[in-house]
Amino acid sequence: MAIKIRLGKLRLSTPLERFIPDHLSANRFSRLEIDFRHLPPLTRLPFHHRDPFDRLLVAQCLEEKMPILSSDPIFQQYGVQTIW
Repeated sequence: MAIKIRLGKLRLSTPLERFIPDHLSANRFSRLEIDFRHLPPLTRLPFHHRDPFDRLLVAQCLEEKMPILSSDPIFQQYGVQTIW
């Protein structure tokens, strides 16, 4: 999100340092930390997506068996359930 804000591709109604905690709490979301077990799936992923951050998100979703919140259609090519 910080990168998208810096590039002018995302505008938030409140500063990022308030936006994230407020929305995590309001939506009862929990954070998913990057863990070593998320790294091995990266070695097996096809290069549908070149963005290393997005590829890490895919690996996390596959390892945790959870959907991803994104409108990027490329994620579906990995077999990850997308919500948006």
